[in-house]
Amino acid sequence: MRATNAFIHLDNIRHNIEQIRIFLKPETKICVPVKADGYGHGAVEVSKTVLKTGVYCLAVSAVSEGKELRDAGITAPILTLSLPVPEEIPDIVNYKLTPLVFDAEYIKLLADGAKQANSVITVHLKIDTGMGRIGCPIEQAVPLARQINSLPLLKLGGMCTHFAVSDSLAPNDIAYTRLQFKRFRLVADAVKKQGIRPGLLHCANSGAVLMYPEMQLDMVRSGLITYGYYPGDITQQFLSETVHKEFALRPVMEFKTRIVSIHRVQAGYNVSYGRTWTADKETELAVIPAGYGDGILRRYGHNLKVSIKGKAYPVVGRICMDQCMVDLGLNSGVKRWDEVSVFGPKETGSLFSAQDIADNNNTIPYEIICAINKRVPRIFVK
Repeated sequence: MRATNAFIHLDNIRHNIEQIRIFLKPETKICVPVKADGYGHGAVEVSKTVLKTGVYCLAVSAVSEGKELRDAGITAPILTLSLPVPEEIPDIVNYKLTPLVFDAEYIKLLADGAKQANSVITVHLKIDTGMGRIGCPIEQAVPLARQINSLPLLKLGGMCTHFAVSDSLAPNDIAYTRLQFKRFRLVADAVKKQGIRPGLLHCANSGAVLMYPEMQLDMVRSGLITYGYYPGDITQQFLSETVHKEFALRPVMEFKTRIVSIHRVQAGYNVSYGRTWTADKETELAVIPAGYGDGILRRYGHNLKVSIKGKAYPVVGRICMDQCMVDLGLNSGVKRWDEVSVFGPKETGSLFSAQDIADNNNTIPYEIICAINKRVPRIFVK
């Protein structure tokens, strides 16, 4: 087994789903996004785990991601959140995926594909209420719903939108989220007044699940919180003070490696490419076999610390593709082959989470966990 591995704690996923349900009405369905290989955690195993907890459906980005789940025997509804190209439509039909639609041309292409296969396609109508990414303008929602409703092999299974700033506590962002929700409800009501059943209404992402109970509607899409991290400004401390004192998420991924070499260097010794770090005194350096080719990004630079035997040690010098160096100091007691935790749940002894790395590098935990490369084996801890 390789020294560098990502341990996926499936019990923590189950725990997080239980915690999410604290915020939901009993009848509210859960959709778990498993795009980007389950946010780097392994889409198939994550999907099987959450479905066993009663999660209603899954969401992917690419059609190929949906095919992977179907090939693994998963039969639950699968939403495809991004727009595919026409050549992928036969796979949407054959693999019984549920695409989001938001324009007349694409709706017609799907209808043609359904006709060729003589098969019904369920679609969800995506409304752009202020994200500015994909989705139909508000004024086009009713005509598009009519178009879908008029096609015998298309079924309107739902309507949705996506919030831009539901994870922010800034007053103007809270107001903007409420405006987006108001727009979505008005559109859904307008479709109903046409005598068209809109199907499942869903708009709440992780931030809205925790902040806006009135926005649950029929289903929520719990992304980041399923994997154990809090969205944006909505921290555990904030929730404990304002919403629910018992609520606590557990990070699911633990990224670990081992020390493969230790060598002593003298003051003035340069380390790694570009000579960006020079020892200011005699010290010992550990080499770990993980670098930006594994997902420890080069730009983390001198902002990264790792855990060894319950103590924090800094990574020094430029991170290489396959290796990086850790300053142990003298007399650390650390030995060759000792385990190193880059990030993970505190319950496993890790001192740092993906959130800590994100905070130190002006990014978000999504990027940290999704960056862990495919060459890093996933070991599923059940």
